[in-house]
Amino acid sequence: MRTAVTGSIATDHLLTFPGVFTDQLLAERLDRVSLSFLADRLEVRRGGVAANICYGLGLLGLRPVLVGAAGGDFEPYRLHLKEHGIDTDSVHISESLHTARFVCTTDRVQNQIATFYAGAMAEARTIDLRRVIARVGRLDLVVISPDDPEAMIRHTDTCRALNIPFAADPSQQLARLERDEVRRLLEGARWLFGNEYEAALLQERSGWSTPQILDRVGCWITTLGDAGVRLRRKGRPDIEIPAVPVEGVVDPTGVGDAFRAGFVAGMSWDLPGRVAAQFGCTVAATALDYIGTQEYRLYRESILSRMRTSYGTTAAAQVVPHLRELP
Repeated sequence: MRTAVTGSIATDHLLTFPGVFTDQLLAERLDRVSLSFLADRLEVRRGGVAANICYGLGLLGLRPVLVGAAGGDFEPYRLHLKEHGIDTDSVHISESLHTARFVCTTDRVQNQIATFYAGAMAEARTIDLRRVIARVGRLDLVVISPDDPEAMIRHTDTCRALNIPFAADPSQQLARLERDEVRRLLEGARWLFGNEYEAALLQERSGWSTPQILDRVGCWITTLGDAGVRLRRKGRPDIEIPAVPVEGVVDPTGVGDAFRAGFVAGMSWDLPGRVAAQFGCTVAATALDYIGTQEYRLYRESILSRMRTSYGTTAAAQVVPHLRELP
């Protein structure tokens, strides 16, 4: 399955705060917050939602096409992605802006406060998926992840016009989108991704109830943190997938992107939705063992061991034929 992933490409600045954010918040002063957290560690890593998802797909041998905008500082990052099997030839390079920046501070109980600077991502609206298709051929799936809002809408409209299956992942951009824009992003999506908070925000922003959303998407996939994942389809019982237990989480940044990579890979291999979600949870658990969103590695026996322990031998056996190229 030929997959393109559209969305952000960024440099991540990941800080660690040894305390707990909520200990510093005063309920009677939340209307005027002015806080500074002294971090004791800084990691500068490659990131961006689309690039992160592509990284996971690349590790799994799917050779995804990355579609997004970056700055003139992108060349070392491009080489890193190419080394991991990612087609970067459709990345737009800005002549004046730097690649986007993501600054995220994580406390000792895994709460996070983040700020995102768009930079070159603002030029993603100039990208035409038709040119990507002219270069690489027919696409079987386009994952439309957080990006410049105009770019997200343009790519969604193009997919509908060309009858290309697409996944909607508005997540981090929901706060910037108007009701009509949210609705345009959802209508006709094969999959809809988001976390539990974003699921509630999606309903508020779209003005649609859960049944109304399920009328418009093939499957609504909601990540639930350490509680796992929920799959919802119209007219079918919900599927609840428990998370793979992880002791001593190193860094939660990008774990949702790792799940998406595993899930999309599983679906591209024609695995049942439940097993694809279990595989996504397994990839996500692996990402939690590393600092940074593109530092984790996938090893065949480790993946299969985690799947057997968490989901049983039958689920693991269905994945075995697709992991032969992993070390």
